[in-house]
Amino acid sequence: MDQPAGTTGIALVVIDMINTYDHEDAELLVPSVKRVVPVLAELIDRAREADVPVIYANDNFGLWRSHHGELVNDALTRPHADLIEPIKPDGESLFVVKARHSVFYETPLSYLLWRLDVGHVVLSGQVTEQCVLYSALDAHIRHLDVTVPSDAVASIHPHLESAALEMMERNMGARITTAKEIDFAR
Repeated sequence: MDQPAGTTGIALVVIDMINTYDHEDAELLVPSVKRVVPVLAELIDRAREADVPVIYANDNFGLWRSHHGELVNDALTRPHADLIEPIKPDGESLFVVKARHSVFYETPLSYLLWRLDVGHVVLSGQVTEQCVLYSALDAHIRHLDVTVPSDAVASIHPHLESAALEMMERNMGARITTAKEIDFAR
């Protein structure tokens, strides 16, 4: 669903950060996530203070009967719970369970953004060179403005992260910035 002309709101989308880190490439990903979590926690807090919707879009890891509470609780019982606790959803957060890379693919996110009058998404989370990149493309083709705070996204391969950020900026018109530069009050 394309966004209608005149949508003015902004939303923070947190991609795949509710994670057990017991998957392939986790060892390569965790150091990047450790750098990102404090920045992302502060970004989430600022969005909440500004009454900006915080939407978690997360893999279900093939657990089709699961819901967001189960995903969060499971991640909080694992060895990397310290990466989940500072950025976990609160009672006001919205949650979309996804099955593939893009936060839009076969999810109600487009409709949710339309209902919230959101025309601008701030994409954060993991993995920059995969889910964040594909989500930025899908946001772009839906005529959404996209901002990606480069210090609030985590990667498996730093050289691919740089390429992905450049592609989002050049090919999708995304604004690549830092988390501190994002002004949710505007």
